[in-house]
Amino acid sequence: AAGLPTTTVPAAPVRAGQPVEPGPSLAAAVDARTVLENISRPAFTVIDARAANRYRGEVEPMDPVAGHIPGALNRPNGENLQPDGRFKPAEQLREEFASLLDGRDPAAIVHQCGSGITACHNLLSMEIAGLSGSRLYPGSWSEWCSDPSRPVAKGA
Repeated sequence: AAGLPTTTVPAAPVRAGQPVEPGPSLAAAVDARTVLENISRPAFTVIDARAANRYRGEVEPMDPVAGHIPGALNRPNGENLQPDGRFKPAEQLREEFASLLDGRDPAAIVHQCGSGITACHNLLSMEIAGLSGSRLYPGSWSEWCSDPSRPVAKGA
C-alpha cells in the first residue's frame, strides 16, 4: 500500500539451535498469583482482549467457566484494526487507549485474553500508540478459570 518493494522469494530459514531470549516485556510477565493478589491490593489494571460477550460471561466457547477477572477492563483486540485488517494509525490507537486507561500509567497495565495470544495484540497496539511498558499475563483466562478458588466476575 505504501509503494515499497515486495518479493516472492522465501526468506532464509533460521538455523536450529540458536538460543532465543525473551525481551523485557515477556521477562516482566505476571503470573496468576500476582493477578490474584492485585485484586485486593491493586497495583496494576488488567485489560482483557477477548470479545465483549466473552468478557461479560454471556458465552464461553473455549473454557469451562465464563466471565472475567474481577476489576479487568475490556478492549477486544479487533478494535485495534481498520476495516482492511491493518492496525489503526498510532494517533487513533493512542486516543482510544488513553480513553480506556483514564489516566492510568501504561506501565501499570497487564494484558490478558483467553490463552495469552490475542492479549499480545493489545500490548503491541499500545506500543504502536507510544504507550509503552505494559505487561502480559500469559496464562490468561484459561489458566485463571482452571482454579475454582479464583474469583470470577460477570457483566460489564
